[in-house]
Amino acid sequence: MGRHFGRRRFLTVAAVAAAGAAVSFLPNPFAADDEKRNENVFFWKGVALGSGAELRLFGVDDRQAADLVNKVLAEVARLEKMFSLYREDSLISRLNRDGYLTSPPADFLELLSICRDMHTLTGGAFDPTVQVLWKLYADYFAAHPDAETPPPENSVKEALKRVGFDKLVFDDREIRFAEKGMGLSLNGIAQGYITDKVVALLKANGVPAALVDMGEIRGFDTNGRRTWNVGIRNPDDEEGVLANITMKDKAFATSGGYGTVMDKAGRFTHLFDPRTGVSTPRYKSMSVMADDAAVADALSTAFSVMDLPLIRSVAESRRLKVWLVMPDNTLNEIG
Repeated sequence: MGRHFGRRRFLTVAAVAAAGAAVSFLPNPFAADDEKRNENVFFWKGVALGSGAELRLFGVDDRQAADLVNKVLAEVARLEKMFSLYREDSLISRLNRDGYLTSPPADFLELLSICRDMHTLTGGAFDPTVQVLWKLYADYFAAHPDAETPPPENSVKEALKRVGFDKLVFDDREIRFAEKGMGLSLNGIAQGYITDKVVALLKANGVPAALVDMGEIRGFDTNGRRTWNVGIRNPDDEEGVLANITMKDKAFATSGGYGTVMDKAGRFTHLFDPRTGVSTPRYKSMSVMADDAAVADALSTAFSVMDLPLIRSVAESRRLKVWLVMPDNTLNEIG
C-alpha cells in the first residue's frame, strides 16, 4: 500500500508489555555527574504501544524500580486492550464492529470527554471519528498503488457523512454511533493519554521524579529541580534536529505527515482534516508543549490542519507553546 510508519504508529501490544514481564535496567547515559553521585537513577528502554519506549526513574532503588516498570507495563497493556485498533478483542474494535459498546469503563469515558473538549476547542479540527476516512484512503491506495490523486470527490463526501464527533453519544451506560458505518480512532490522543496515566501511576507510587516516553513525552519532578531537553526533528533529515527545547514539568508531542503516508509518493498522509476529508497537512510538523500529554498529543494532531490565527488563539487560551515546521522548513514558534 506504500504506507510507511514513523512516530505515529497504531497501538499494538508488544510481548514486553505483558504484566510480569522481565525487566532490565541500564545506567542512565543522560544523567549529569552530580545526579549519578547523589541519587539512584534508573534507565529502562523497551517496547510499548508498538514502538520504542523509555523510562527514567529517579530516587528509587533496584527493587522499587523493577516493580515500578512492571506496573507501568501492566498498565499500558490494560489500556491497549481498550484503545488498540490492531486487537480484534479490544473495546474500540468491538465498538467499531457493532456500532455500540455497553457499560464502558471509566478510562474510556474519560478519554472521550477529553476528545470532546479538544473537538470544541479546535472548532472540529480534532475529531477521532476520522477512522472512516482512514479506511477510504487505505483501501483506495491499496487498489491504486500508483495513484497521484486522492480518492474520488464523491467517495470523500460520502465518507464525511459518517464523520463528526457530535454523532458519537456516550455516557456510563453506553457508547453509540448515531450513523451506521462510523468508526473511531484514538490514535491521535491515546499515546498521550496513556503517558499521563503512567505519570499518575508513578506519582501514586512515590516516585519523586521521572521522564516518561510512550510515544509522547512527559517529565515531572516533585522537587521542581529538573528540566528536560527534547528535540524537534528536521523533517528533511532523519538525523537532524531543528531546535532543542527545555521542558520543566510539562508534556511534549510532535505530529508530522511524514510519520505515516498513504501513497508511494507521500502526498497523502494519516493527518486528515475531518471537516473536508483532505489528508495533506498545512505544515511539515507540529510540536506542542502542554501540562498534559493527552492535550499535547491531540493538539499537535489538530494543529496540522488548522490555520495560524486559530492556532494562536488556542495556544493563548491554554497557555501552550507551539512550534510549526513550515513548508519551507523554517521553524515558527508560538507562545
